[in-house]
Formats: sequence, structure tokens, C-alpha cells
Amino acid sequence: MTSIGGVEMVDWKLAVTTASRLARPGPEISREEAREVVAELRGHAEAAEEHVRAFTGMTTAAGHDTPVLVVDRPGWIEANVAGFRSLLKPLMTKMRARRGNGPGGMIAGAVGGKVTGVELGVLLSFLSSRVLGQYETFAPATRELPGAPDGGGRLLLVAPNIVHVERELGVDPHDFRLWVCLHEETHRTQFTAVPWLRDHLEAEIQAFLAETDVDAGTLLERLSDAVQAFTGGRRGETAEPGATGTATDTATESGAHAPERNTDGRSLVDLVQTPAQREILARVTAVMSLLEGHADYVMDGVGPQIVPSVVEIREKFQRRRAAGANRLDQILRRLLGLDAKLRQYRDGERFVRAVVEEVGMEGFNRVWTSPNTLPTAAEITHPGEWIARVHRGPEA
Repeated sequence: MTSIGGVEMVDWKLAVTTASRLARPGPEISREEAREVVAELRGHAEAAEEHVRAFTGMTTAAGHDTPVLVVDRPGWIEANVAGFRSLLKPLMTKMRARRGNGPGGMIAGAVGGKVTGVELGVLLSFLSSRVLGQYETFAPATRELPGAPDGGGRLLLVAPNIVHVERELGVDPHDFRLWVCLHEETHRTQFTAVPWLRDHLEAEIQAFLAETDVDAGTLLERLSDAVQAFTGGRRGETAEPGATGTATDTATESGAHAPERNTDGRSLVDLVQTPAQREILARVTAVMSLLEGHADYVMDGVGPQIVPSVVEIREKFQRRRAAGANRLDQILRRLLGLDAKLRQYRDGERFVRAVVEEVGMEGFNRVWTSPNTLPTAAEITHPGEWIARVHRGPEA
């Protein structure tokens, strides 16, 4: 738990251990069936790559290819903790310096690091059963989880979650797996075909973190808010079965009575914003809306050609996204900002569709030219403004 320069603000190893221990078991499946699922997902990912490239006109830049990994829930947890640790390192260093290296600060840091590790682990255990796939942009490569040659980038397909959702929806499993791969492969193509995109996003995130002016105690309190919601809050409150709800790409499997925390309807990110951070977050949100909407647009464009039951899958999945969540899910979605992610799919997809209809796919692909051609938050909801600026402006 210790490192050069003092005690870590987060016990990352404990976060992995806690999350892996609390993660729900995946659906019942034989060893042979599991091998078949893994093999099929790998094959679908390879096939999806060709379809996405043909549809979008985007190709992987030389030297920027990244691996596709099929993982279980503990594997997803380990990969994300590694990503958090890498991305948050500058913020942790800043907070450690503020705390000081005296005996009091060291003791407080050791205790706080363990508490934060447990809190983070609880949240990751919740999310580990809900993510179907993820393009992991910033995590360092390891022997167990290889990445791109430059140290970042890999596509994770979470096999037990995909099997769980296909069974819950009652759709053709082979079609559903390919459909999921189309969406996730689009994200992989975005970053491998546009090498500057990763560095741009990392720079924006680091600028956001550099503006953070919060002590470790406050950050821990915000994290505790989310965990309190997840675990049911105050002592004496009882849990009850919950209805199926939505969070990111999969469903909530259980619910609990949770107290309303004093968050004023804001997410964890909102609670630590300065004015400068709000500007940065607006830019990052616009980019994420673009990426998510583009993936949905590509999935809808390619799907009818290669996924026979795509209409049924899309209809059932959309109903699932729109289903009313139980109270626990509503609190968590607000605290973690997951409602914003669902809006990103809708707003981003409308932006991409409107631009392609106006200027074609080649014209849309000018969005990948440089950071200056990325849409602003205002342009995401008003695509004509982006077209006017990029295609009809003085430098067009």
C-alpha cells in the first residue's frame, strides 16, 4: 500500500480484492459453453472490425492497433482499477502533498487509503455486472491484460454480462453478441484510427483534475455517498427485491431502500467542480456524446446487413434502457452520472445522423481532423452549427 513519497491515498489492491469478493457470480454456464462464448466473441470482434471500417471509412493508423480481450467480472475490475490508478496519479500526488508527510498525516493516509479502497471496491462490484463492453483508453498494459504498444488501449468484452443480458432479453445469442461487438468495435476504431484522440482526452481529464481543490476527507465523503446509496444507507433499513432497471448497458438485479443524500440531484463529478472544471467537463461531455452516438449510429447502420434479428434486439434493448429504474438505481445513476451517459447516446446519435444526412459520411469524418473540429456541447444539440463552422466557415 505504500509508495515512494508516502502512503497511497487509495489502497488499490484492497479495492480490487473488495470488488472481486463482492461481485455477483455470472450466469450458470458449463465450461464448454463458456469456451464457445469466448471463441464466438473473439470471432465477432474480428468480423465487426471489417464491417465498421467499411461503413465508416476509418482505418487503423500504422502502429496504433490494440488488442481485444474477453474477460470475466474480476478481470474487468482489475483492468479498471489499473486505469483509475494511472489516470488519478497526479491528483493523488497533489492531495498527498497537501496532507503532509508527518506522522499524523501518514496514519490518517493509511486509514483513509483502506477506507477509500473498500468504498471504491464496493462501487466497482456494482458496476462490474452492468458493463457489456468497454474500450479502455488509459490503463497500462500488464502480462494478464495486454494493451497497445504505447501503453494504452484495449477493448474489453465482459462475457458473463453479455450472456446474462441476452438471456434476459430472450434474443438470439449469436446475433446479440455480434450486435454488441459492432458497438464496441466502433469505439476501438475511433481511437485506433484517430491517434491524437487519446492524448487529447487525457490532457482534458488531467486539466480537470489539476483544477480540483478538494481535500481527501471531502473526496472520501462523496464516495461514501454513493456507497451508502448502494448498500442501503442507514442502519436498520431493510433491503427488498427490486425491479429490473437500467444503468449503463445492463440491468439492475436487486434493489434496496436508500436514503436521499444531500446531493441536490448532482453527480459525484458535479460536487467537486470549479468554474474552470465546468468548462472542461462541457468539452469532454461533448466528445463522449460524439463517441457514444457515433457507435450507436454505426451499429444501426451495419446491423441490418449482418444481424438477422437486429430489429427485435434493438427494440428490446431500447425498452430496457428506458425502463423505470428502482429507487436504488435512480440514486446511483444520479450520483455516478449514469443518466448523463444515457443522454449522450441519444444526443450524440442525433448529431451524427443529422450531419451524415447533410454532408455524407466523408463530410462527417472531418470531425476527426483535429481537436478544433470536435463538436462543442452546443453543437451536439445543434448539428447545423457544427456544419456551418467546419464546412462553411472561413477555413473550410
